[in-house]
Amino acid sequence: MPVDDSRDLALSAPDSPSSSPSAPAESARSRGRVRAFLDLVAIEHSVFALPFAFLSALTAMQVNGGRVRWWDLLLITVAMVGARTFAMAANRILDRQIDARNPRTAGRELVTGAVSVRTAWTGAAVALVVFLAAAALLNPLCLVLAPLAVVPLVVYPYGKRFTNWPHAILAIAQAVGPVGAWLAVTGTLDGSWPAWLLGAAVGLWIGGFDLIYACQDSEIDKEIGVHSVPARYGRRFALHASTVAHVVTFGLFVWFGALVGFGWLWWVGLALTAVAFAYQHLVVTPTDLSKVNRAFFTANGFVGIALFVFALLDLVIRLGLRP
Repeated sequence: MPVDDSRDLALSAPDSPSSSPSAPAESARSRGRVRAFLDLVAIEHSVFALPFAFLSALTAMQVNGGRVRWWDLLLITVAMVGARTFAMAANRILDRQIDARNPRTAGRELVTGAVSVRTAWTGAAVALVVFLAAAALLNPLCLVLAPLAVVPLVVYPYGKRFTNWPHAILAIAQAVGPVGAWLAVTGTLDGSWPAWLLGAAVGLWIGGFDLIYACQDSEIDKEIGVHSVPARYGRRFALHASTVAHVVTFGLFVWFGALVGFGWLWWVGLALTAVAFAYQHLVVTPTDLSKVNRAFFTANGFVGIALFVFALLDLVIRLGLRP
């Protein structure tokens, strides 16, 4: 149940100085609530989406003048983290009753009461305001399109209630990042085709992995009425669908690199990405899901970092991007 702070207040007499919480104690309690909220939204997982937003933004900067615009990169970072934090908080709030019925997710902060629903909604609202403010500071087009970017973030938690393919909604939500980063730099839809390719690749990448991740809950999902591809069609089908999604992802990465003129450094990064994709699909099978988390943290983290690093080297060394 949610933590009821009023119980602590009722136990102390307001006119007794000795019973009032000290400033250090109150500060520690506030830090604890902030830390619990950050755990709730898995803030450290922002690293998976950011490299592709940076890749899109830096590529747009190279095409449009060849200089890094640090202020834009900072605002893109703030916008990405704000949007993702809002999405995760909303997801956890809307799914808290489902999470309580699933042994794998029953320890999440809103289920255990480590974070109250009110705190989660407050954090989500603050994150949304931060996202919209960053979009407004970037350019008018970003501000106008920002509400559209929020739509799939809100729809996704409901997806598992009305479709067997909520993973597709997640893919759309993730595709927004690279497109938004490109528009943040250019302020126009003209010439943004590379960003749409990269966005589609990122969306299919994350959506494809979500198919793997959902296999963990296929049996309990069927019991409690949650929709997903593994629950409806089985783990084997879901893993095959994930493989297809990642093959198409790789093809889109190839297309993106060729379209923007990347050289051999990009292709080295892409070769390493192919290895990571293959590893991810080799270690997870319909009968052995014990390495799903390893695939998530190791393979997916490596994909984003490797592609970004090699693309950055290509942008700087070959294509002349300047700080």
